[in-house]
Amino acid sequence: MIKANAYTFKILRYDAKEPGSGPCFATYRIKVIPGLTILAVLIRIRDEIDGTLAFRCSCRSAVCGSCAMVINGKIDLACRTQVAIFDTDTIILEPLPNFEVIRDLVVDMTPFWNMYEKVQPYLIRNSPTPEKEIPQSEEERKRIDQYVNCMLCACCYGACPVLAREPDYIGPAAAAKLERFVLDSRDERPAGTLDVFNDEKGVWACDTLFRCIDACPKDVRPTDGIVGLRKAMVKNRFQKKLGKTKDEA
Repeated sequence: MIKANAYTFKILRYDAKEPGSGPCFATYRIKVIPGLTILAVLIRIRDEIDGTLAFRCSCRSAVCGSCAMVINGKIDLACRTQVAIFDTDTIILEPLPNFEVIRDLVVDMTPFWNMYEKVQPYLIRNSPTPEKEIPQSEEERKRIDQYVNCMLCACCYGACPVLAREPDYIGPAAAAKLERFVLDSRDERPAGTLDVFNDEKGVWACDTLFRCIDACPKDVRPTDGIVGLRKAMVKNRFQKKLGKTKDEA
């Protein structure tokens, strides 16, 4: 028989629709068998103990990214985090930082999606639509593999210290997604497209502290994308200057 150990779960509770009510921790004592994830415990609490508990989840397989939250001070996915990995019997769960809390562990991700939409996260083509697919070499595919893995969980957004002081910052996930399409051999967006993000609220706002890399559950490494965009912007600027000098000559 698998032995169950008792754990104390402290979950930050808050309902934005209830004026005058501040955030507070609710405590639940649960027996957990080995191999059980944080998400499984949350589902059990909601289904068997407290039906008012609010959180997001979908795939339960670290694919959708909807169960991102702060677990004992670390941002991660609840579905891939096992309770037994902690060397304490107290687990503290909090919503993602840098977001407005809607209720309990559910946050308003509107700013995140707004920035994502701003980078035009899709292939932009100027050439005539081909009759067949546009082939890519293995080398061309490898250039974007790292960024294709992003599942938009917003862990990096929650971990980013820049967003705490500059809410209009593009954010690591959107920047990484932009780099994914800039590097895509099939994409034909003009170089001037990057100018929108070539300022102190764009890619230059990043402090390169690598918090987004630490938080990312899929090893996307958003900072790499930001550095790549910076290089592309500097290159475009020099090319413009050289072109102007040539024309004047």
